[in-house]
Amino acid sequence: MKTTKRKQQYDQALVNQDVLSQEAPEIGLVALDGPNDPRPSIRIVDDQIVEMDGKTREEFDFIDEFIVKYGIDPAEAKRAMALDSAEIAKMLVDIHVSRRQLLKIASGLTPAKLVDVVSKMNVVEIMMAQMKMRARKAPANQAHVVNVLDNPVLLAADAAEAALRGFAELETTCSVARCAPLSALALMIGSQTGRPGVITQCSLEEATELKIGMKGFTSYAETVSVYGTESVMSDGDDTPWSKSFLASAYASRGMKMRFSSGSGSEVMMGYAEGMSMLYLEARCIWLVKAGGSQGTQNGSIDALPLSSSMPSGLRAVAAENLITSMLGLEVASGNDTHFSHSPARSMSKLLMQLLPGTDLVCSGYSSVPNCDNTFAGSTMDCDNYPDYYAVQRDMKVDGAIVPISDEDAIAIRLKAAKALQTLFYTLDFPEITDEEVEAAVYAYSSADMPKRNVAEDIKAGTHIMESDFNGFDVVKALHECGYEELAENMLLMLKQRVAGDYLHTSAIFDDDFHVVSAINDENDYAGPSTGYQISDSRWERLLRHMDCVSPDDYLSAANADYIPGIEECGPALPGTNSDEVIIAVSPTFGKEQTKTIVDLPHNIVLRELAAGIEEEGLTPRFIKCCNSSDLAVIASEGSKLSGSGISIGIQSKGTTVIHQKDLVPLDNLELFPQSPLYDKKIYRAIGKNAAKYAKGASPEPIPGMLDIKTRFYMLKSTILHNHETGKIENKKPIELKVAF
Repeated sequence: MKTTKRKQQYDQALVNQDVLSQEAPEIGLVALDGPNDPRPSIRIVDDQIVEMDGKTREEFDFIDEFIVKYGIDPAEAKRAMALDSAEIAKMLVDIHVSRRQLLKIASGLTPAKLVDVVSKMNVVEIMMAQMKMRARKAPANQAHVVNVLDNPVLLAADAAEAALRGFAELETTCSVARCAPLSALALMIGSQTGRPGVITQCSLEEATELKIGMKGFTSYAETVSVYGTESVMSDGDDTPWSKSFLASAYASRGMKMRFSSGSGSEVMMGYAEGMSMLYLEARCIWLVKAGGSQGTQNGSIDALPLSSSMPSGLRAVAAENLITSMLGLEVASGNDTHFSHSPARSMSKLLMQLLPGTDLVCSGYSSVPNCDNTFAGSTMDCDNYPDYYAVQRDMKVDGAIVPISDEDAIAIRLKAAKALQTLFYTLDFPEITDEEVEAAVYAYSSADMPKRNVAEDIKAGTHIMESDFNGFDVVKALHECGYEELAENMLLMLKQRVAGDYLHTSAIFDDDFHVVSAINDENDYAGPSTGYQISDSRWERLLRHMDCVSPDDYLSAANADYIPGIEECGPALPGTNSDEVIIAVSPTFGKEQTKTIVDLPHNIVLRELAAGIEEEGLTPRFIKCCNSSDLAVIASEGSKLSGSGISIGIQSKGTTVIHQKDLVPLDNLELFPQSPLYDKKIYRAIGKNAAKYAKGASPEPIPGMLDIKTRFYMLKSTILHNHETGKIENKKPIELKVAF
C-alpha cells in the first residue's frame, strides 16, 4: 500500500524500535489499576488485623501474614484507611501537610490502599509528592563501575573518576564471579582515592557478597530481592523471614543494605496471579519496611523494558518510588536499565526522579560506556554526562554529580591506578604493568586495555576468599607503601562499620566524611523556599568545567585594524556608473570582526561576491555603513548610492540581502537569512544574481536553504550582533578600497 513520505520518515524514528504492548491483565501485563487488583479494606479485632484488602486471615499468604504482623500499624490503620484516597493524594501535594504527618498516615495503609492513593495522581503530582516525601534532605546518586574483562586497574581508575564526579555510592559486578574479590578491592581503592566516604558494593550471589563485605572490601548491599507473590518468593527457596534474617546479617556486620524489587518482575517469572505490576510492587515495599531494611532499590529495575511497554508504565514506575518514600524508606530509584532506543523516552523517565530528587536518583548511572556495562546497560552512561550536566544547569536542579575537567580526571585516574599497582606488587598479586596503568588512565573502555592473565587474577581472588586476608591488611600495606592518605580513608570506612551510623535510613557520607541521613538531615520540604536549596558554592560546582562560552570566545579576533586588503577612502558618494553594484558592509565587517558566523574569512566573502558581479560583466564597489547594524538599513543605504540602484548588504556574521533603491528597507529582491549555511559558492551566486538585477534581468532566485540546526547558532549570532551594534557611529557611509 502506498504511504506518504512523511509516514515513511516517521517509521524510521528510533522510538518505533521500542516494543509497546497492549494490556493483558489476566497474566499481569498491566501497569496499574488492574481489573483483578483487590479493593482496599482492613478489619481489626483486638488490635489484630484479621482482614486486609479483601482477604481474611485464613486466606493470607506468607507475604500478607508478614506485612500485617511486622508492617502495618494497627493503631493508625483504622483512621488512615477511613480517609478517602483522593484526599490523601491531595495531602501529598499540599505544602501545608508535613512529611511526618503523611508518614504516620502511610504506616496504616494497606498495599491496595497505597496503590489507590497514587493512582489518583498524575506524574507532575507524583513528582511534587516525591520532592516532599524523600527521606534525606539532599539528593544523591549511585554509579555502575564495571567492565566486561573484570580488569581491576581499569575498575580502580573508573571508580576514582566516578567518585570525583560526586557519586555517593559505586556498584560493580563481575563477568567471572571468582574475580569478585579483586574487583571489590579495586573499587574500594579507586573510590577512596577519588573522594573519601564513597560507599561501595560488589553485586554477587548473596552469601559471597556478604563474605566479601565481612572482609571489609565493600560497605553496602542491595541484592536481597523480594517479590510480590508467594509463588515467586518460594521459587527461590525464600520467605520474608529468610530475607529479614539476611538483612540483619548484613546490618550486624556494619554493612548498609537495602532490598531490591521492581514492578514487572513477577509477570516476567510467570506468577503475577493476574495482579497489576504496581499492586505487587506495593506488597514488596511493605515487605521491605516490615523486614527492617532502611530502604529499597526499585523503579522497575531489570524489568523496566517490560513495564515501560505498558500504558502508563513509566507513571507506575514513578509511583512505586513514591510509595517507597511514603513508608519512610530510602529509595534508590532505578534509572539503571537501558530500556528504550529513544533518547527522548530515556530522558523523560530520568526526569521523573532527577527533577524532584530522590535519595539516589540512579541505582546505577553507568560511569562507563554501556558497551562495557555488565549490568546490561543503564539509562545514561558516561557519554551522557554532558546532557546530564546541561539539564542540571537548565533547570537549576541538583542531580548529585558535578562536572570535572579532563585534567582532573586524568590525575585522579592515574593516582588510583598507581595505588592499585603498588598494592598488587606489595601483596604479591598478579603484576599490573606500567602499560596497563597508562592504558587505564586514558581508556574509553576495556577494549583499550592490554590483555591480563585472568587465571592468575582468579588465583589471587581465591586466596583472598580462603585466607584471613581482609581490609586491615590492605590499609597496612598501603600505609607501608607511602599511601598514608588513602590508607587513612580506608581505615575510616572500616571504623564506620563498627560505629554503624551509616546504617541509618538514607545514609551517605558528605565531602568531609560526615554521615548524612534521614536522622540528622531529614527532608523538610514544605513548599517554595523550603527543603533542599542549592547553595551558591554547590551551584558553582555544578557549573564548573562545563563547556560554556563567553562573548570573548567569539570575539577573540577583534582588533582595531582592517584585515589586509581593505582601506577606507573617505565619504561614499552617489555613483554615476550604471554598471556598478555596491557591496555594503556592516560597521565591524573586516575589522573588529573578520569572519562569518561559520568562520568563513571576510576577505573570501568579498572576493566571491565581487567575482560573481564581474562574471556578469559589471563592477563591484564597496562601502561601509557606519550608522546601523540593521541589514535592511545597510542594504538600503547601499542601493541609494549605487549607480545601478542595486546593492548587496552584508552583516559581519554573513547574513546577506540583495536590495533595490526604490524598495522600502524591509522589502528586498532576495534575502539570505541562514548565514550558518552559506559557503563560497553561495556568495558567488549572490553576486551573480545582483549583477543580473542591475542589468534589468529577472534571474531565477537562489533556492532557499533551511536547516533547523541553524538555531543552535542563536547565542553566537546574538553575541556577534550585539558587538556590532555597539560599534555604530553617527557617520555617513565610507568608501572602501578592497584589493584581492
